[in-house]
Amino acid sequence: MKNTLLGSLYLTLASIIWGGMYVVVKIVVSVIPPLELVWMRYLVAIVALLVIGFITRQNWRIEKRYFLLIVAIGVIGNAISIVAQETGTMLSTAQMGAIITSSTPAFMVIFARIILKEQLTLKKGISVFLATIGVLLMVGIGDVNMSSTLGGIALLIAALTWALMSVLVKRLPSDYPQIVVTTYSILVALIVLTPFVLPRLHDINISQLTHPTIWGGLLYLGIVSTAGGFLLWNRGLQMLNASSGGIFFFFQPLVGTLLGWLILGENIGLTFWIGSILILTGVLFVINEKK
Repeated sequence: MKNTLLGSLYLTLASIIWGGMYVVVKIVVSVIPPLELVWMRYLVAIVALLVIGFITRQNWRIEKRYFLLIVAIGVIGNAISIVAQETGTMLSTAQMGAIITSSTPAFMVIFARIILKEQLTLKKGISVFLATIGVLLMVGIGDVNMSSTLGGIALLIAALTWALMSVLVKRLPSDYPQIVVTTYSILVALIVLTPFVLPRLHDINISQLTHPTIWGGLLYLGIVSTAGGFLLWNRGLQMLNASSGGIFFFFQPLVGTLLGWLILGENIGLTFWIGSILILTGVLFVINEKK
């Protein structure tokens, strides 16, 4: 039960961090294009993780049998998924992004059943169903422009690959240092993205990067959202079933919408609060599952 509560806390914190990330991205992306922003985030994150790792005297060796698995986690989750999400959001609407991305936990349940042979319980099914309905109520479904076919496909790829990555993390031993796993997987993504980003860096206005809001936002995205968020998410998944852990992903649209209301003055209605209650109810099903 202790691991369930601690794992739930880690996953909740990661989702809260990522939910708040969208407010920062909305500001920074006006200066740094999406692909370049992901690359810069990872560059900052790598430095932060290496500093933390050397301070805590981590053993950076990885066993050969886990090398390809970590490479797969980096390519699938940190490269393909994040770039697909950025691309899909750019080509479609924010509402479509929220709706399609909210399918991630359902895909995690499926992948966990296929890859990890986890049992599909009634509580897991109910929790995913309640939280999905909650997200749909929060973002609405009436004004979604379904003609954005390419954007929708990209977002679906993002949801599938993030779910697959989250399940693959469970293939690693639970006592494996998460800072080592996170550092190497982000490094893999950085290497994969570099050939695509370097030719485009000259298009960025360097003078705008010196503005405190931009470099401060970049540091937040790299250190807090990427290094901190990925560490918390990976560690939390190690302490829960992959299919159960996915439900905490729903905190992202909840927190993002709430912060948009508080900071950006965006409107929210009664359906937001009803959706929030449904999401929290789904989370409680997961927390109580191990009792």
